[in-house]
Formats: sequence, structure tokens, C-alpha cells
Amino acid sequence: MMKITYGVKKNMRIRKPVIALGVFDGLHLGHRNILKAAVKKAKETRGTSVVLTFFPHPQQKASLYSLEHRLRLIAELGIDLCIVVRFSRHFARLSAQKFIADILAARIRPDFVYVGENFRFGYRAAGDCRLLISSGRQYGFTVKVFKVIKSGRGSVSSTAIRRLIRSSKLSQAARLLGRPVSVLGTVKKGSALGRLLGFPTANINPHHEIIPPPGVYAVRVSLSRKKYNGVCYIGRRHSLRLKAYPLVIEVHIFDFSKRIYGQTLEIQFVKLIRPDRKFPSLAALTLQIRKDILICRRILLC
Repeated sequence: MMKITYGVKKNMRIRKPVIALGVFDGLHLGHRNILKAAVKKAKETRGTSVVLTFFPHPQQKASLYSLEHRLRLIAELGIDLCIVVRFSRHFARLSAQKFIADILAARIRPDFVYVGENFRFGYRAAGDCRLLISSGRQYGFTVKVFKVIKSGRGSVSSTAIRRLIRSSKLSQAARLLGRPVSVLGTVKKGSALGRLLGFPTANINPHHEIIPPPGVYAVRVSLSRKKYNGVCYIGRRHSLRLKAYPLVIEVHIFDFSKRIYGQTLEIQFVKLIRPDRKFPSLAALTLQIRKDILICRRILLC
């Protein structure tokens, strides 16, 4: 099981650290390559695979994944230890040289440092791979730099994935991620209208900002280490009031009747089946929901 430490303590005493440096927002294919390589090297050297990551995002970008979601995905790749550094104003003023000397060399003392070729660090992002390599010679660690993975005419990047998700291009985003687009969230109490209509739903409070656009989706739901099929609605419930509700995320889990308020679940988006739209009556909405469920069951059983 992966250990999590918040902040870089003095004298951490990590056995032969193989450290992967980066934000790793989204854990896309490029990130996964770096982390898997760190795990492999740590096993070969009988050392410790370590991720040093930062929160919140240093570039103040909307997160693909919340910190909790990111930590879950990092753990799935077999990392031994994740160190989460709070990216505060004080930390942002730390020079690249001081980061290497005071954080990496003095406290973690890595044997190997793994980074992507576009990794930048230190005050005003002045540090780069060349500085890491030259500093490694000084402090006794080896740096391995991973090239950016290409996909079609572009590169695999968190920026590209954000753009694809916001444009409903979920299959393309999933290819860059190496896994389905997903949202982690906590189940909260809703209006209970779905239950009254015969389709109980879990209302989700998402943990991160990037979610697919409004519509109805075939989904898979991970809850308490079990997976279920379902249908997810993202929208503003235009059919219920003249005035639209705030954006909601509701998931109807097939063949499931447990009450799960307060629990955390992950929704994996498989396919958009239709856009959000307004219906003239609740009867018309109910009929459409029945059709949506049948379509989603067929998609998910294929």
C-alpha cells in the first residue's frame, strides 16, 4: 500500500529513492510511463519508488483530477511513497537551485530522478532538465528524462485532454489518458425526483473542475472496490422548472438499491448517448429515461 506524506520532512530516511517529479495532473500516458519506469527501477535496485507532486496546480490551471483522485491513480501504478508539496506563495519563491539543494539533495537524497522533458521548476519556472542533470553530477543522483509522447499531429498533454473533455471528445481523451475519462465525487442528497419517477439516482458533488459537457452518458461506476454499470445525467434539469437549476451530476446505477450518501465513487464515462434537452412534461422525460437506460445497457454489455 502506498504511503502518503504531506510536505518534505527533514531526514526522511528513504531507502534508495527513485523519484518521479511532476504535477501529474490526469495521470495520462506520458505520466504513466514515467511512474511505471520508476517502479521498475526501484524493484531492480531494491529501492523505494517515490512521487514528488504539487498541490494546488503550480500554473493555477483547472485540475483534471482532484488530489484525492490523483493519489488513487498513483497508488494503482505501484508507487511506494507519494510526497505532496503544498504549492504555497513561499514555496513558489524557492529558486530552482535551492529546490535541488535543500529539498532533493538534503532531504530526499535520491539515487535516480525521473522527469518529463518539459518539466520546469523553481521561481518563475527557471529550472529545467539540464539543470537537474548537471546538479545530479554534483549531488550524486542520476537523471532520466522522458520525451513527450506524440499522438497524431499533437502531443499527449493535460492541456490537450482538458480541451477534448470540454468538447465531448471522450474517446480521444481516453486514448491520451490510457483510461476512460472519469470524475471522482461524493454522493450528496438531492431532490429525490429520480426515485419518485422509478429511477433512483446518486447526486454527485465532484471533487475537480473538469467534467464532461451536459448530456446523458453510458458509464461505469466504481464504488467500494466494486464496479457497476449505469447512466449519468449532467445538466440543469431544464424540464423541471422554467428557471434552470445549477449544473447537476446524477448517476442511476443499474440493479442497485443501497443508500450511499456521503460515500465517494468514481464515474467512468464510456459514451455520450444524447445531449441535454428540455422535455414538455415529466411523462415525456420518464419515457426518454427508459429509452436512455436501454441504450446504455446495450452499450455496456458489448
